[in-house]
Amino acid sequence: MEFIEFIEQALHEDIQDGDHSTLACIPADARGKALLKIKEAGIIAGIDIARQIFTHLDPQAQMEVWLKDGQMVKPGDQAFEIQTSVHNILKAERLVLNIMQRMSGIASLTRKYVDQISDLPARLLDTRKTTPNFRWFEKRAVLIGGGFNHRMGLYDMIMLKDNHIDYCGGIEQAIVKTNQYLKDKNLSLQIEIEARTLEDVKTILKVGQVHRIMLDNFSVTLLKEAVEMIGGQYETEASGGITIESIRSYAETGVDFISAGAIIHHAVSMDLSLKAIKNQG
Repeated sequence: MEFIEFIEQALHEDIQDGDHSTLACIPADARGKALLKIKEAGIIAGIDIARQIFTHLDPQAQMEVWLKDGQMVKPGDQAFEIQTSVHNILKAERLVLNIMQRMSGIASLTRKYVDQISDLPARLLDTRKTTPNFRWFEKRAVLIGGGFNHRMGLYDMIMLKDNHIDYCGGIEQAIVKTNQYLKDKNLSLQIEIEARTLEDVKTILKVGQVHRIMLDNFSVTLLKEAVEMIGGQYETEASGGITIESIRSYAETGVDFISAGAIIHHAVSMDLSLKAIKNQG
């Protein structure tokens, strides 16, 4: 979904036939200012998106920004001041806060995971465990927090997971058929395949023709053995139940990537508020 289309649909969901609370008591030509206040420590994210929402409603909206995406913040900090129609401030308020709070929560949790392995080569990846129609924002927040994006969807990378392998009849069949499909369709997509056991790893190494091996639900000990077995022939990715407490031990095995759906689906929204600046005098 295009960004502007998303914004328009989100605003329509909230406003429908009118923001009657505002229409009832605020003159249509009233202009005002509002301040985005930080009420919780973490990593701020979504400031640029807030600007785009306000300027979508009013191209002449003026926004003074004091913080930038990815910056560490604390309670009492102020991110920006917006000056535009009061009607537009009140229309956009909840959408801006919903997006920024969610993104900031994800960026903050991502940074905590990244900090655990920042001195090691392994890179933290997100997953497709995202909110429908909100994936772009959530994956953008992961980048802001210092992580990396895995594939965006089913269309931009081949990932042969357990169900694909089982439905297809085995690892070798899945790899051979996939490579033939890409050749027939003249597609240039990387292939990642899931291994559930060391025997799976051996089979994948025998067949080849992949770019990355995902080692799913391996213990740290087995992961280290698998990484040594692969020996740099293919990229390696650890996945499955990896927590902030355990991520460092997985990274120390020498694995290239660690994917953790929790950095998105376990993130708690950051507390932010958009407050009117009252006219003086």
